[in-house]
Formats: sequence, C-alpha cells, structure tokens
Amino acid sequence: MTRPTLLAVPNVSEGRDRAAIDAIADAFDGPLLNIHFDPDHNRSVFTLAGTPGALAGRVTAGANEAIERVDLGRHEGIHPRVGAIDVAPIVYLSDADRGAACAEALVLGDLLGNRLQLPVFLYGVLGAGRTRAEIRRGGPSALAQRIATGELRPDFGPSKLHPTAGAVLVAARAPLVAFNLELCPPATLADAKRIAALIREGGAEGLTSVRAIGLWLEDRHVAQVSTNVEDHRATPLAELVNAIARHAQPSRGELVGLAPRAAFDGFPAELPVANRELIEDALAK
Repeated sequence: MTRPTLLAVPNVSEGRDRAAIDAIADAFDGPLLNIHFDPDHNRSVFTLAGTPGALAGRVTAGANEAIERVDLGRHEGIHPRVGAIDVAPIVYLSDADRGAACAEALVLGDLLGNRLQLPVFLYGVLGAGRTRAEIRRGGPSALAQRIATGELRPDFGPSKLHPTAGAVLVAARAPLVAFNLELCPPATLADAKRIAALIREGGAEGLTSVRAIGLWLEDRHVAQVSTNVEDHRATPLAELVNAIARHAQPSRGELVGLAPRAAFDGFPAELPVANRELIEDALAK
C-alpha cells in the first residue's frame, strides 16, 4: 500500500526579515511546496509535504530555528498571534488519511512541547472543538494569565509561555483556504471590520465555515478582509467574494499558502488573485 501524503503548514510570526525567513525555511530540512510572507501581517506560512513519521521532525527542526530568530516580545504585526510558531497544523488530503494526520499531529505536539519547551495547545478535533481564536483571545499576555489561573492548560510542554516564543497551536485538519480580499478605496478599516463581522460564521450574513477579520494594510494603504475558509466545499471562494462585494467593491484577492483546485470553482475571472497556487499542482512538480 502507498503511504499517504500529508501536509504541514507552520505559521511563523516573522514576515519582514528575509534572512530570518530564509534561515527558517532551510531549517525545515527538505523541499517546501510553498512559502508565503507578508510584512503587514508580519507572518510567514510554510507548506511542507511528507509521509507519516517524517513531517513532525521536520516541523520541529524549523520551529527550533524560528525560536532563535523570533522574539514575540518585540513583534509588531496586524495578525493575531500567541507564538513565534503560532500554529502548526498537519493536513490530510483525503478522509482516509485523517487518522494518520491525527497521529502525526500528536507526535508533533509532543516534540514541540518536550524537546523545544513550548506550551502546546491542541485545537479542532484534537482539541475537543476549540478554535484558534478562543486560545488567542487577548494575545500572549491574556493567554499567560489564563494558564496561571488554570482556565487553560497546555496539552504538551511546560505550564507557562516560553519567554520569547510564547505558545504554539497544533491540529489535524482538512485543507483550509486562507484568502484575503482587498477593498477598493475609499473603504476604511471600519468598513473591513464591519464586513468581516457580517460574513463570518455566526454573523448576520454568516457563511458556513468562514472566519474573518478586518484589517488595514499600511504598506498598500488599503482595507482588507482576511479570511480562513475552513471547508471550501461548504463555501467556495466565489460565494465568499460575492458576499463581500455586496458591501464593498473588491480590488484584489490574495491566496496565502496553497488551496485545493475545487476551492476556485466558479471564481470570477475578472478578479485578480495574487499567489494563486494549488495543492495539486505543487504536489505534481
């Protein structure tokens, strides 16, 4: 039997220092399918592929370099975060590989917690359904307080934040589509926040499996609705674009990392998308 291919998608809280980004990429000890970095978000997303038993060690090696390179206490950026290695999910590409991804994620959590001394919080299925946003609420200082009071307890590693690298969130999940939409002027940060609140799951016009926040990109001087589509079959990107366009004209899309080809079914051809790269194409190279 052919062993399944899994992905790992560690997100690192560094998107401005190219030397640091390159050093972390090299430390993952093998070819990467994709590297995406953003100076406004001050965040980099790395995509690795491998078989069970191989990915956890590679992610840990890259995380070790990130700890050396990123001091969360000095970090500035608009993306929510609680760690230098903020999230490190293991991704399965078919339901048949879910068990293998869960096992690899648990191994990764153990390595990050015990070898690198990072407090590790599981989210999603492995974390009894809790979300990244629930753990990140209030940022690192609030998370430290919640650990101290016993409200939250790490699943692996020490019961306090790493002094410079914070904590890390680990999960096993299906492919998630990280997709951002810039809004045409004169849209403001307030407009982006209002639209995000409307279209995210649970909002007045809530889209299934969509997480959204409104941001301002200082480098580009534009408002952005930044989203995670956690189930592209439930909400294709075309539906997301249409929902946002009811409130403000989108000017440009941006894909963060890789997406399944099916996520772009019916996508409006006239809307430009930066970094439009697909999982299927990356794996075929």
